[in-house]
Amino acid sequence: MEKAAARKPRTKRGLETQEAILRAAEAVIGAQGYAAASISDITRAAGIAQGTFYIYFDSKEHVFRELVTEMGRLTRKTLSDAVVGAPDRLSAERLGLRAFLEIAATRPTLYNIVEEARFVDPDSYHAYFTSFARGYARNLAAAAREGEIRPGNAEIRAWALMGMAVTLGERFGMTGADSDEVVAEVFDMLERGLKP
Repeated sequence: MEKAAARKPRTKRGLETQEAILRAAEAVIGAQGYAAASISDITRAAGIAQGTFYIYFDSKEHVFRELVTEMGRLTRKTLSDAVVGAPDRLSAERLGLRAFLEIAATRPTLYNIVEEARFVDPDSYHAYFTSFARGYARNLAAAAREGEIRPGNAEIRAWALMGMAVTLGERFGMTGADSDEVVAEVFDMLERGLKP
C-alpha cells in the first residue's frame, strides 16, 4: 500500500469533517470488512459528498491506515492513563489488561480493523505491534531491574503478554464477558503459574 501523508485540517469545521469520515470509516469497514466497504458507503455514513472524502484522504487504503494508527494511539494513551498510579509492575499489568479489554468492548469495530490490517496492510499491522512492543519491553526490563518482577527476556515477555491480551480481547472483551473475572483468572495464572 502506498503511504499518503495525513492532511491536517486548518479549521474547526475541517477537523469535524475529518473526524466524521474516520468514525464512518470505522463503522463501515469494521462491520463490513475492508474488501466489502466502499468510499460511497463511508461518505454516506458520514453524511458528506463523496468528493469531500478526497479533501482529507487519498483512498480507502489511506483512511484504513489512519484508523490503524489511531487505534495505536488510543491503546497507548488508554493503557498509560490506566497504569499511571500503579504501585508496581504486576499491578500495572492487571490495570493494563483491564483497560485493554475495555477498549475491545467499547470499540469492537476499531479492534476488528487492526486485526484485518494483518492482511490488508501488513506494514501498518507490523508497525502497530512492534511500536507497542518496544515500549512494553522497556517497561518490563525496568521493572525487572527494580526487582518488581523476575529477570527474563523483556522482548519475549512483551510479545507473549500482548498476544495473550489480543486473544482475550477477541474472546472476552468483544463479547461483554465479565472483565474482572477474566483479569483475576489471568493474574492467578501469571502470579502463581500452572503448576499444582
